[in-house]
Amino acid sequence: MNPLENEPLTPENAPADFRAGFASFVGRPNAGKSTLTNALVGTKIAITSSKPQTTRHTIRGIVHRPDHQLVLVDTPGLHRPRTLLGQRLNDLVEATLSEVDVVGFCTPADEPIGPGDRFIVQQLALLGRTPIIALVTKTDKVGKEKLGEHLLSVAKLGEELLGEGGFKEIVPVSAVAGHQVESVDEVLSRYLPLSPPLYPAGELTDEPETVLVAELIREAALEGVRDELPHSLAVVVEEMSAREDRPEDNPLTDIHAFLYVERPSQKAIVIGKGGARLRDVGSRARASIEKILGTKVYLDLRVKVAKEWQRDPKQLGRLGF
Repeated sequence: MNPLENEPLTPENAPADFRAGFASFVGRPNAGKSTLTNALVGTKIAITSSKPQTTRHTIRGIVHRPDHQLVLVDTPGLHRPRTLLGQRLNDLVEATLSEVDVVGFCTPADEPIGPGDRFIVQQLALLGRTPIIALVTKTDKVGKEKLGEHLLSVAKLGEELLGEGGFKEIVPVSAVAGHQVESVDEVLSRYLPLSPPLYPAGELTDEPETVLVAELIREAALEGVRDELPHSLAVVVEEMSAREDRPEDNPLTDIHAFLYVERPSQKAIVIGKGGARLRDVGSRARASIEKILGTKVYLDLRVKVAKEWQRDPKQLGRLGF
């Protein structure tokens, strides 16, 4: 019997053939990258939304397995930028991709290959020796025939733009249905270097809690709003602390956050009639935050107008971009 069998993996007791490294998912906005990240990690560490371009930070999710540790870097969607914010998000993606061991190119099965996909794969071709795996997401939304056609289109795209046989591997997956999620993990792990674990056992992300909380608030605020709002909404957690004089078995976390929009009309959308919408945002965000923190939460939300913040370098810096 292995005496270390029930002990957590550490750099000291990891087997000699253990692998650990970084993988990044890229793809058009709303290609299922964040949903797949959450499915692999086993809990919610990246926000998901039906609105495109909702991820704005590189959130690392950590997948722990007996023979490997896969650190997922969930980047914003690569796109042709129209604002300074858009350019900074693209710069963030490019900086991230230059440092990972393997890249997963995500393309949804229910949408045809388009110019956006070609643009992204052309950018990936510049990475040189970094292995590129194609991940055909949202397979639960199509039948077998359409999925087969899409897989052939993806293979053709890889051969045309990447050369040397195209994508290293192509994996169909549905994070929502839980189909082939483990296969994605197995495939990505093959391309990780031999290395002891990079993070302690049980750690699921290295993202600061304040950033995770801000992202969960933004996710709640994006539900059910007009198309114009997602790009114009930023959330900053001004203060987050445990309330004093609370019993140990019933702690409470106080969180004060600002939601920034670009125009007064957008502020009215977020707040809603008589403040009803903002209360609903707070209620849904609080439920998600309590799951992450493991404590009850008092959440204070305020909405401010920061005119044209997406195009203002000073305001972008103040809002964390």
